Parts: sequence; structure tokens; C-alpha cells
Amino acid sequence: MRTARLDKNTKNNILKELLRRSPDQYEEYEKTVKEILADVRTNGDEAVVRYTNRFDKNDITAATMRVSEEEIEEAYSSYDKELIGVMERAAENIRSYHSRQLQNSWFESGADGTILGQKVTPIEKAGIYVPGGKACYPSSTLMCVIPAIVAGVERIIMTTPADKDGRVAASTLAAAKITGVKEIYKVGGAQAIGAMAYGTETIPKVDKIVGPGNIFVALAKKQVFGHVSIDSIAGPSEILVLADETANPRYVAADLLSQAEHDELASAILITTDKDLADKVNEEIEGFLKVLERSEIISKSLNNYGYILIADNMEDATDAVNEIASEHLEIVTANPFEVMTKIKNAGAIFLGENSSEPLGDYYAGPNHVLPTNGTAKFFSPLSVDAFIKKSSIISYSREALRRASEDIETFAKSEGLTAHANSIRVRFEG
Repeated sequence: MRTARLDKNTKNNILKELLRRSPDQYEEYEKTVKEILADVRTNGDEAVVRYTNRFDKNDITAATMRVSEEEIEEAYSSYDKELIGVMERAAENIRSYHSRQLQNSWFESGADGTILGQKVTPIEKAGIYVPGGKACYPSSTLMCVIPAIVAGVERIIMTTPADKDGRVAASTLAAAKITGVKEIYKVGGAQAIGAMAYGTETIPKVDKIVGPGNIFVALAKKQVFGHVSIDSIAGPSEILVLADETANPRYVAADLLSQAEHDELASAILITTDKDLADKVNEEIEGFLKVLERSEIISKSLNNYGYILIADNMEDATDAVNEIASEHLEIVTANPFEVMTKIKNAGAIFLGENSSEPLGDYYAGPNHVLPTNGTAKFFSPLSVDAFIKKSSIISYSREALRRASEDIETFAKSEGLTAHANSIRVRFEG
């Protein structure tokens, strides 16, 4: 990994490099995605089937597009029982964590004749996109579906690619069985996003689409926003480890590589106040690269977006952490909880040497669908909040409205909206 002294120039250069990974930088794909979405919107199932057959090399039809209950049961019953147990325990942790996020409606009545409140309602139909094809992530099924169920969503539609034989990965279907979702379609890519955004003869239109995916999925979600809501536009995975001289270099190196193995665009950054630690982490990385299965991908990822930055002090280090706003942040210092109070921007924060990033990916309970590419400055992890909406409640008695009427009319007239003022005035004519 490249090692550099942390200063204003290196920080700015790294930020520019990382932003090159954003889905906004892939304009050459936008035209293709736009054409696919327009085709799906116009031609429905016919277009969805045509693109699915072309890209996934299978012969799925509109009649066979939906995963049958028999397929789900077969996948669950034939899947590795030990892994089923692991997924069930992970699902319980995820369910428990997200249950704490539930919000209730509230109402407050005043002695002056006013009632104000907020009504919390789950969205009716949620669309879940789960990646498939080259890589299958049953953990994404758990992370996306369970918050929707906890929120009380009535209908959950899941799309995921099938293989050339028209079969969805058994791990994905087993995870779906654990969550209870039953409406699953064998469609991936931009055509899946278009189908859920616009609706087809077979796949219903949803209210919101969530879930990770490749660049075509990300750009499709970006383009359909407005027809439906989306969670976010996810970019490549990233990890930032903030460490001092107390950190174990072998642990730090292993954690950095845990994200670098995702793909060649993944980012892995170490910011440390200790030069000796930086050197030891580099040595450990070299050793791991000789034995890890995905070492070729890891090497390219580290060459592209791997950095070790040496800071003069912890204040400079935390400033850089907040500027980078990483998807995953590990704090491995003598007092990680104290350092955490200085962090403003991060998707998920892991404290201490035993809180390795994969703990969040699979098991602890917090969601692994996280903001990337610096969007942790204004986005949050996927949560129950993503599947609810809030309505304001207002009720005034006649006397309460009378007391406020003059102020409202004055305000409305100041904006030139005399019909607004009139709707108040007519209630007190004569």
C-alpha cells in the first residue's frame, strides 16, 4: 500500500481519487440504462424477459419469472444446515436491533383547543434488490428484508438474477425463507429496477426500492428516483481504520483486506499516528497476499485505492476521517470510545480491536447497507426509517383558529396569496 504523510494536499488528492469511484462518474453507462428503463416502461414483461435472457443467458419467460414456493422450500431443505443455523442467528440479531428503531405515532392536545401530532405509517409495497450472478449475498437478503418486516410493510417484492438454468442461488432463497418473504422474481440488473419502478404485467410497481447492486443497478435506481423512492445510490465498498501505537498490526491488515477483496474499486485506508505501525501493517499485508484466495483482486484494489496515511496527531487524523466519511470506520486506539466522540461522518463505526468489520457485515445486527463515497456526511444506514413515512396531524377548534386568524391572514397577504387569507377569513364572516 502507498504510504504518505497526512497533510492538506494528500487528503485532497485522496478525496479526488475516491470520488472517481462514484456512480456519477460512469456516464458511458447512463445511456444504456436509460434505454433499458424506457423499454421496460413501454413493453413491460416482454422487455424484462428479453434483457434477462440476453444478460443472464437463460430462457426464463413471464410465466416462469416468479420463484415458486417449491423452489424456495427445496433450496431451504437442501442448503447446508450449519449455515442455515448461522443465518437464523444473524437474522435474530438483525431483527432485535432494528426493532429498537421503531417509531410510534404521537398526538399532543393543548388547553387552547389545538391538537397536533404525527402519524407513522409503513409504506405499502417495498422492492428489495438482491445481487446474484457472479456473487451471491444472502446477508443482503436478511439486511434488506428484515427492516421492512419490522416496519410493518404489507407487501415485499424481491428481485434477484437467476443462473443460465433459471435457478436462483440456494443461499439467497434459504435466506428469503428465513425472513418470510415469498414474492421473488428471477430478474436482475437495470431491468429489475425498471420493473419495480414502473410495474409490468407480472411484477408490481413498488413504493420504494432498496438494496445494493452493480453499476447498472445503481444508475437505474438513480434514474427512477421520483417514480419511486430509493434508499441510496451505492458505490464500491470501503473501509478506513484509525489506529494508534496500541493497535495490533496483524488485525489491522486483515481488516483492511476484508474490504479490498470485494472488487478492484474497493477502498482500504489506514490513518495512524504511528510510523512503526504503518510499516508493520504493510509487512502483514504482504504476508496475507501470499495466502488469501482473492489476492489478485485485493492487490489491484490496494494499488488503485489503498493508502496508509501517517498523521502528526490524533486531531489531524480525526479531521481526515470526517472528510473522507467512510462507509466502514474502525477505531483501534487506546481509548476508542473517547475518539468516537470526535467522529461526525461514518456509515458504521466499529470500536476496539475485537470489533472487526465483518461483524457488521453478517452478524451483529446493525445494517450493512451503508452510505459510500463520502455520502455518510448526509446519508444514514438502511433502517426501519427507510420503510415508514410520516404524516403531520393538525386539528384546531373554532376558538383556536379565531385567535390565530389575524396572524395567518397577515402572513398570507404578505406573500400575495390572498386566496389563502380568504380561506381563513370566510370562517368568521358576519
